[in-house]
Amino acid sequence: MAELKAGTRMKSAVCATEVMVIAAPAGEVDITCGGASMIGNADSAEGGAVDAAHAEGTMLGKRYVDESGDLELLCVKPGEGSLALAGAALVLKEAKALPSSD
Repeated sequence: MAELKAGTRMKSAVCATEVMVIAAPAGEVDITCGGASMIGNADSAEGGAVDAAHAEGTMLGKRYVDESGDLELLCVKPGEGSLALAGAALVLKEAKALPSSD
């Protein structure tokens, strides 16, 4: 578990996924990718395999958020593992609808 702040970069210990924190909740959080906890960008990868239950993958340039919207991550390098916060899968952030110009 780690306390996050905007601008922090993290990477997966089991796949190529790398993310940047855009917004983070107060306190310590446990972010996982591929079923394993994410590590700091400067740390070396531990290796291992992506858990099949967490293998939906990440997409470059997409933002992932938790259900409450407190955590927002930007994918800077895609990988095979999917992101989760405390066991709950993160979802793609939807684009805001523009007002109609009628």
